Amino acid sequence: MSAMRRTVLAAAAAALLLTGCTGNNDSKKKAEETPEQVLAAAKKTLDETSGVHFTLDSKNVDAATNGLLSAEGVLTHAPAFDGKIVVQLAGLKPEVPVVAVDGKVYAQLPLTTGWQPIDPGDYGAPDPAGLMSPDTGLSSMLTATTDVKKGDSVRGGVGNKEVLTSYEGTLPASSAKVILPSVSGDVDATYTVTADDELRQAVLTGDFYGNGKTETYTVTVDAYGTEKDIKAP
Repeated sequence: MSAMRRTVLAAAAAALLLTGCTGNNDSKKKAEETPEQVLAAAKKTLDETSGVHFTLDSKNVDAATNGLLSAEGVLTHAPAFDGKIVVQLAGLKPEVPVVAVDGKVYAQLPLTTGWQPIDPGDYGAPDPAGLMSPDTGLSSMLTATTDVKKGDSVRGGVGNKEVLTSYEGTLPASSAKVILPSVSGDVDATYTVTADDELRQAVLTGDFYGNGKTETYTVTVDAYGTEKDIKAP
């Protein structure tokens, strides 16, 4: 074996060894983090990304309740939102295209033409653009949650390439209002966080309409780094 070949092989072996050590150190560091530190890191990641793809789904919303059933779209730190929501209103469940930007919310309402400015509170929903606020948005829920306990870690995501760890705690009503302003009382919260400190899912269960019943809202966040120039229609 030539001296040059031996040198190349030695360098490759050293690189592999260094990579393995670094990975082990990273894993050890993650294992030593408290649940609060993990959620704080996930908040930081969400606050610093340019935008995300966002979905919201509901379960057990009473048929007689006027409220938010689902939402899907792009959120950016402009802040802005471009997507659609489904509301339950007088027994109907229309899917409504929505754009929120510059502190205003616009929608294409059923049986109307074009875009119209609306007050999302009239439909039991928050301003969707506010979901990206570091102070009162989705990320604020993470550090407001109390009595956090670490759950199981599983593989998931596309191709099962992500390591997903769950964290359970109690979210105060004042912080859960980011999802629905009408929430009554604290809610049970379960977050799923990736090894890269990305919030992937939040499952929130409580009395969201002040009617003594229990509803569940599931928020999913992915496609971190999304960029979109959202403008008023």
